[in-house]
Amino acid sequence: MLPSWIERTVSAPRFAPYLGMFRGDGAAAWELYRWNIQVSAAFYGPLHWLEISLRNAEHDQLRAHYRRADWWQVAPLRPSQRRRIDKAMDDLRDKGDHDPSADAVVAELSFGFWVSLLNRTYDRHLWVPALHRSFPCYSGSRETLRDSLQAMVFLRNRIMHHEPIHHRHLAADHTKICRLLGYLEPEVARWLRIHDEVSFVLAQRPGRTAGKGDPAAAG
Repeated sequence: MLPSWIERTVSAPRFAPYLGMFRGDGAAAWELYRWNIQVSAAFYGPLHWLEISLRNAEHDQLRAHYRRADWWQVAPLRPSQRRRIDKAMDDLRDKGDHDPSADAVVAELSFGFWVSLLNRTYDRHLWVPALHRSFPCYSGSRETLRDSLQAMVFLRNRIMHHEPIHHRHLAADHTKICRLLGYLEPEVARWLRIHDEVSFVLAQRPGRTAGKGDPAAAG
């Protein structure tokens, strides 16, 4: 019997899918729920490095190309991206920063914003003259790169909104993050493979033995 506080705190509808996976076995469902939190926490670090590396690499190239730190003032951005920048500046002002610096705006913009700059609509004005240099170790298509990064935005958003990720091929997600980091900065990718905890936590998945039918343990 699980403590009653679990149902009150987690909520029955949220916990129901976990129970459904184990035919109502509350203890097994609870172990998976706890592990989902642990593996989400383990992914925070790799996603942090990917997002920070991407935004700084793109910002550096666009700043150099347009010869100004607030390059968004002159870049041919679409209305959707301009709205995101306006919102970032409004949010900074709401926090008391009445004259946001370019660095503050860059830090306020979301992972999704930086990935959106790799959309096809920016091929001519951003990708060809500047943004391709953000990925010195990449030689594939812009579209493939953008799709891979967008998948990581989706994973990041699920984690930050406390959603289940246990059903994903998490070892493949981890490999993809390291590969994308390698396109940006190989040294970071090598360091991450040694120091992050994702592989260790994947091996601790409850109810299954790593490498024996667990899609999260496949690589």
